[in-house]
Amino acid sequence: MSKRLMVVVSLLAVAAMLPAVASASERSEAMERVRNSARVFQEIMQAPDKGIPQNLLQSAKCVAIIPGDLKFAFVLGGQYGRGIAECRTTHGWSAPMFIAVEGGSIGYQAGGSSTDLVLLFMNEHALHHLLNDEFKLGAGAAVAAGPVGRDATAATDISMRAEILSYSRSHGIFAGVDLSGTVVKSDHSADRAIYGPGVTRQQIVSGQVSMPTGDRPLAAELKTYSGS
Repeated sequence: MSKRLMVVVSLLAVAAMLPAVASASERSEAMERVRNSARVFQEIMQAPDKGIPQNLLQSAKCVAIIPGDLKFAFVLGGQYGRGIAECRTTHGWSAPMFIAVEGGSIGYQAGGSSTDLVLLFMNEHALHHLLNDEFKLGAGAAVAAGPVGRDATAATDISMRAEILSYSRSHGIFAGVDLSGTVVKSDHSADRAIYGPGVTRQQIVSGQVSMPTGDRPLAAELKTYSGS
C-alpha cells in the first residue's frame, strides 16, 4: 500500500470515529448537567426556611433547574446557562428534557460566582411554552418572582396568578427573581445524546422515555418535596 493511500485510509478511519467520540462527549456533558441539577435542587430545598414552598411544588407541572456553570459563562458571553426540565406524569416525574437559557437577566458575572436558576411551570399553557423550540419569559407566558419559604402562606397573589415562577441562587442567597426577557431554548443535541434520534420532547415529558440511571437522585428529591 502506498504512503498516500495509507494516509487516505487513516483519515477516513479517523473521520468515521468522530461522530461516536462527539456523541460520547455530549452524553457525558449532559449527564453531568443532570447530576449538577440534582445537587442544586437538594441544596436549595435543604436550606432552613429558604426553599420553595411545598404547596407550589405540589402544583407545578414542570420544574426546570439551570445550574450556574462558569465554563458556559466564559465561553458563551456570560449570559448563558444549560439545564434540564422534568415534568409531572401519571407515574411520577418524567425523564429530564434538556434546555438552555440566555439573556441579560441571568446575571452571570465573568470572573465571579455564577447563578443557579429554578423555574416552576404552573399550568398546561406554561408547559406548552416549554415544549416550543424557543420562547421568552414574560412574552406570552406570565412570569413572576417566586415566593420563598416552607409555608403555603408564603405564596402571594401575583405568584399564584403567574404561569411561571422564577428563582435564583447566587453567593448562597436564594430568592425569587424576575427573569422577564430571558430566552428559554430547547437543547436537541443533548436530548439526542441521551435518548438517541427520533425521540420527541413530548415523549420525554409525558413519561414515555426511560429515565437515565444518573437522574434517579433528582427524581427522588422531586418526589419527596412535591408529594408525587
